[in-house]
Amino acid sequence: MNADNRYVRFDWAVKRMLRNKANFDVLEGLITVLLNEKVTIVELLESEGNQESADDKFNRVDIKAKNDKGQIFLVEIQLTRELYYLERILYGTAKAITEHINLGNTYSEIKKVYSINIIYFDLGKGADYLYHGQNVFTGVHTHDTLRISAKENGVIRMRTSEEVFPEYFIIRVNEFDQVAKTPLDEWLDYLKNGHIKDDTTAPGLQEARKKLQYMMLDKAERYAYDEHLNAIMIQNDVLGNARLEGLEEGREKGLAEGREKGLAEGREKGLAEGREKGLAEGRAEGRAEGEHSKAMAIAQSLKGMGMPVQQIATVTGLSVEEIVKLNLD
Repeated sequence: MNADNRYVRFDWAVKRMLRNKANFDVLEGLITVLLNEKVTIVELLESEGNQESADDKFNRVDIKAKNDKGQIFLVEIQLTRELYYLERILYGTAKAITEHINLGNTYSEIKKVYSINIIYFDLGKGADYLYHGQNVFTGVHTHDTLRISAKENGVIRMRTSEEVFPEYFIIRVNEFDQVAKTPLDEWLDYLKNGHIKDDTTAPGLQEARKKLQYMMLDKAERYAYDEHLNAIMIQNDVLGNARLEGLEEGREKGLAEGREKGLAEGREKGLAEGREKGLAEGRAEGRAEGEHSKAMAIAQSLKGMGMPVQQIATVTGLSVEEIVKLNLD
């Protein structure tokens, strides 16, 4: 990419450049593409997203926005590396709701929240690069959608949960590997590769081409941005090494546990087989002794009747010596 056409990363832009009202149109473009309706940003609210440290692990910006119908939204954009990420999203959404309703207000003052989460790490399994979720109340038996009666401006109207409950967007940037054909694809191409088409018509990206060029930064900002990229690379290396070390440690631990379990199972199996063999041999020995005692009793009886010793041995299977020793008491 030509240095003159190099664009700063979106997470940097959100923290440093797009907080300026003159640059709101870039953010408006992304939100407009996701919601598929024109969105106009009213103001930016205080949030974790204004941290200045180069090694910030949390990048979040809360945006109060309104669409072309005049509806007000609270939009949360996050670029975060964090364990328990779903819980983090839920917490952020709940916090946005409670922070923007004053004590004494009625529940009708609660604003709908859109949680837009842009992630550059492996969140889990899934084939898509964009996921959308929201609460919908569906009949267990009828499969219809529940609609709630609500009074607005003195008029009763029916509302669905989608109009009130938060909506969540998870953008898995690293999973995008397509040719940019739609406005959403073009945004993903910029988020992942820093590329913006010269003739783009995607909302917000034409403005980004003008305002987010690396060469437009002053010397101090370029230095800070380069340090930001270095911090990201170092963080990725550390996480990658930690993952490899974790895998190696896991394999070693698994082998050790496997050996110990194998020995324990072997001992248990050996004991079981030994017990079974002992019982079998004992039973066989018992049967043999019983048979021998029975043969001795028959031999003694036949000897008393005067049968020759050799014949008795043939009949009973006893030895001549055993029969000779028999007493005829």
